[in-house]
Amino acid sequence: MIVNSVVGSGVFKLPSEIAGLIGTASTWAVLAVGAMVGVIMACFAEVASQFTEAGGPYLYTEVAFGRFWGIQVGWMLWLVRLTAPAANANLFVIYLGQFWPAATQPLPRLFILTLLIGVLALINLRGVRSASQVSNIFTVAKLAPLVFVAIAGIAYLASHPLVQPAPFSADASAWLKAVLLLMFSYGGFEGGITPMSEAKNPRRDAAFALFAALVTCTLLYAAIQFVVVRTLVDPIHSERPLADVVRLIIGNTGPPLMAIGALISVYGYLSANMLAVPRITFALGERGDFPSLFASIHGRFHTPYFSILVFASLTWLLSLLGSFSWNVLLSAVARLFCYGLVCAAVPVLRRKQPGTAWFRLPGGIFFSVLGTGFCVVLIIGYCLQSARQVNRIGSLILLATILAAFLNWMWVRGRSRPEVSTP
Repeated sequence: MIVNSVVGSGVFKLPSEIAGLIGTASTWAVLAVGAMVGVIMACFAEVASQFTEAGGPYLYTEVAFGRFWGIQVGWMLWLVRLTAPAANANLFVIYLGQFWPAATQPLPRLFILTLLIGVLALINLRGVRSASQVSNIFTVAKLAPLVFVAIAGIAYLASHPLVQPAPFSADASAWLKAVLLLMFSYGGFEGGITPMSEAKNPRRDAAFALFAALVTCTLLYAAIQFVVVRTLVDPIHSERPLADVVRLIIGNTGPPLMAIGALISVYGYLSANMLAVPRITFALGERGDFPSLFASIHGRFHTPYFSILVFASLTWLLSLLGSFSWNVLLSAVARLFCYGLVCAAVPVLRRKQPGTAWFRLPGGIFFSVLGTGFCVVLIIGYCLQSARQVNRIGSLILLATILAAFLNWMWVRGRSRPEVSTP
C-alpha cells in the first residue's frame, strides 16, 4: 500500500526534470532526499505505532496538539489526496490517447473517467481485503517496468561507455526546486498508513511498512535517475525519459511498453488512494470533526461507504475539470506542513502517552527536531520562490482550505467527541 502510494506516475517524467535542474548530481540528490525522508518516516513509524485507529497524520496531530491542528491537517490531507488522484486520472486519459487518439475527446473521456473511478469505488465498497489485493497486484505490475528499466539500464551501461555530460552549474534556486520535486516524488506514504485500523496488527505493521517502502523507493529512484543521466545524451529535453532509455536498449518496441507501464502505474496509484483517502474523512467523522455520516459503515461489507462514495465523486468531478498543474504546489506545501507536525509530535506523544509505542526511535528527540526543521526550511524556501513565480489559483485554493478548516473547527470546538483508545 505505501509503495503504491509513493510510486506514482511522476517517476515516468521526473528524472529528466531533476537532471535539467542539477545535472548528474541528481543521483546523489535522490539518495540525500531519500535519507531525509527516512528521518521523517522514522518519526512517523514511532508515532504510528501508538495507534490502532484510522486517520494517519490527522489523528496523530490531533492527539498531540489538539483539535484545531488536527482539523487543519485533516483538510490539508484531503486537499492533497483529492487533487493528486484527479490529476493522475487525467494523465491516464492522456497516456491512453497514444493508443486510442479519440480518448481525449469529451464523450470518450467522460466514459473512461467514469469507468476508471467507478470500478475502483465498487471494489473498495466490497471490503478492504479485496481493495488491498487489487492494490498489491497493481503495485507489482507498476514496479515491474520500473525495475526492468533500472536493471536493463545498468546492464547496458556495463557494456557501453557512460555518457559524459557537459559541465553543469546549478544555483541555490535550482537545488531548492529539485529537492522539492524529489520530496513530492517521495510523498504519499502518509496515505498508505491512513487505513491502519483495518490492518491485522496496526502498531507493528505501520513501522515495518514505512521502512520497507523507504528502502524500495530510494533504491529504485536512485537506479532510474543514474540510468537516465548516464545513458541519454540529452536527458534534460526528454519528454519521456524512461521510454527513451528503453528505446535505446531494446529498440522501438520499448516506448509502447513503457506507455502501458505508465497506464498501470496511474491506475495502481488511483487504487491506493481509493483505499486510503476515504479513511481520512471516516476518521474525521468518527471523531466528531465531520458530520457523522462520513463515519457510516456498510452493514454487509463493513466499509466506510459514504466516505468512499464522496471521495470517488469528487475525484471524478475534479478530473473532468482539468489537469490541475498546480497540484505539485498544493501537494508539496500541504505534505510538508503535515510531515513537520508529525515529526514535532514525537516528544509530545512520548510525554502524553508513555510506553505505548510499539517502535521507539533511538535518538527520537534529535530526529524530531531534524525532521521538523527540514520541513520548515523547505516551506519557507518554497514560499519565497513562489512569491517570485505567482500561482494565484493554487494560493487561493490553499487559503480556502485553511479557512474551511478554521470554520470547521469553530463549528465543532464546543462539541464532545470520543476519546482515542491507546494500547
